[in-house]
Amino acid sequence: MKRLGNIYEKVISYENLLNAHLRARRKKSKYKEVREVNQNTEHYLKNLHFILANEFYYVNSSDYKRETIIDKGKEREILKLKYYPHRIVQWAIMLQIQDRFLKSFILDTYASIEDRGLHFGAKRIKKALLKNPQGTKYCLKLDMKKYYPSIDNQILFEIVKTKIKDKKLLRLIEIIIFSMGAKGQPIGSLWSQWAGNLYLSTLDHYVKEKLKVGIYGRYCDDVTAFAETKEELRAIFEEIRKIAKDKLNLEIKENYQIFPTRVRGVDFLGYRFFGDFILLRKRVLKEMKRKLVPLRDKEILTNSENSAINSYKGWLKFCNSYRLREKYLVPLKDKYYIDNKGNKRRVDINVRNRRKRKKNNNN
Repeated sequence: MKRLGNIYEKVISYENLLNAHLRARRKKSKYKEVREVNQNTEHYLKNLHFILANEFYYVNSSDYKRETIIDKGKEREILKLKYYPHRIVQWAIMLQIQDRFLKSFILDTYASIEDRGLHFGAKRIKKALLKNPQGTKYCLKLDMKKYYPSIDNQILFEIVKTKIKDKKLLRLIEIIIFSMGAKGQPIGSLWSQWAGNLYLSTLDHYVKEKLKVGIYGRYCDDVTAFAETKEELRAIFEEIRKIAKDKLNLEIKENYQIFPTRVRGVDFLGYRFFGDFILLRKRVLKEMKRKLVPLRDKEILTNSENSAINSYKGWLKFCNSYRLREKYLVPLKDKYYIDNKGNKRRVDINVRNRRKRKKNNNN
């Protein structure tokens, strides 16, 4: 596949920077720094074009704002950059190169890719388990030790150079990659999402093309592979550990597991897959209970609370969830919420009926 060349001018063009600003500000228009750019967009973007055209742009570790959050029971450090110029710059780059990156990813990479997220992956896993019960008899599940902080930035940059040959663009990407030093990509930036996928695409292709693993999926650094026997998966695991260490300078966590798929269930993508049925992951269920149960005592819900309901309707849609719907959604069926325009609307909990109505209307 050809490397991208002569695209730096496209990256820094006013039209691309404007598109980057419009994409970067989505759902963030209330933030002060976004409002400032909105009020004088032409001035800010022309200034940014000048900075990039003259190669004055830089970013280093002191530009990141650090924040510690609890995610899935784990403490994670999130590093955020200012909206202007950094987030706009990253969007401007990715708008021009993301298609090239996507072409190098296997289909079963699910994290941070539009139209290829959790539910896309859940459908793929479900289909594989139903279609090939013998070939999915056992599952290997593993993840990397401190993945993002462990990324070797020189290796990452060498991988990027196999996709891009434009020297000016490579220089700009190199500044971003090494902004945290020789090792580690910051969790919380647009670039790091793509970098995380790109870095492990080497492993993906090795597993699919060299090891010939037919049923495999990856979400960020969480990996699942299936086979007919435990012995096959033990051999696959040793090969994965070797390529991760030798080619990517990564270590696999000691808590990797090989187990019978339909007895224990595959805990992946927020669900537990047992073959002919799917359950919601316990952690997602606990979070749903924490958020939805208190809404029963409220007379009028906020738009944000209604969004939470819709989010969990999406989770329940892809698993065997009749009892969960009855327990957590049905008690909210007579509730109302206030939308963004101040209108009072009824909470809709019935996904299936709404879909039938939509289908009938189309007919």
